[in-house]
Amino acid sequence: MGDDAVTVTDNNNHENNNNHQSIMIELYPLSSYYFGSKDPIAFRDETVADRVQRMKSNFNARGLRTSVQAVMLVELFKHPHLLLLQVRNATFKLPGGRLRRGESDIDGLERKLSRMLSVNEDETDHWEVGDCLGMWWRSDFETLLYPYRPPNVKVPKECIKLYLVRLPVSRKFIVPKNLKLLAVPLCQVHENHKLVEGGLIKLTVMQGRQTEEPNPKSKRLR
Repeated sequence: MGDDAVTVTDNNNHENNNNHQSIMIELYPLSSYYFGSKDPIAFRDETVADRVQRMKSNFNARGLRTSVQAVMLVELFKHPHLLLLQVRNATFKLPGGRLRRGESDIDGLERKLSRMLSVNEDETDHWEVGDCLGMWWRSDFETLLYPYRPPNVKVPKECIKLYLVRLPVSRKFIVPKNLKLLAVPLCQVHENHKLVEGGLIKLTVMQGRQTEEPNPKSKRLR
């Protein structure tokens, strides 16, 4: 990685912005991973108004919606890249989705990742879910999200949690045919937060010293 380093910022902790801690991430080349395809998964074909109405109905029936999403990084051209799903050749999103009632964050994220990116969606024990990088809040049923819970909002409508998922030296990604799994340069995501649906991720790219690499095929980011 040369002199590049990355600090992933927990935007939920807005009261202690000067006390962020660096997270060590060991990356492997994109070429280490196999990408295949499987049958498409169903998506709702709905307008924005339809989506808002559906969210209102779900909120009235179940209360706060909690979602989890995965931040997975690889190395390409000696730079960190973020894995994003592209939906309908338009929207980019982090892999993940809504939790079931009573489901833990980790169990839910593993279930969603296996459904979207594995041959067998019942195999959920091979994802290394790590730190929670941040929490985002939706105060109403529109698209605007906040990296903190607005103090004037008594009943938020959705909480979205971002988790770091560490990838092994190699693995297979089996993606539904109606989705694309793309490696997007981390700097592009940072410079254009609208690249990701809802602007969910804020990553601060900093210059730093490269750490010693125990594995010559890996790159470490801190």
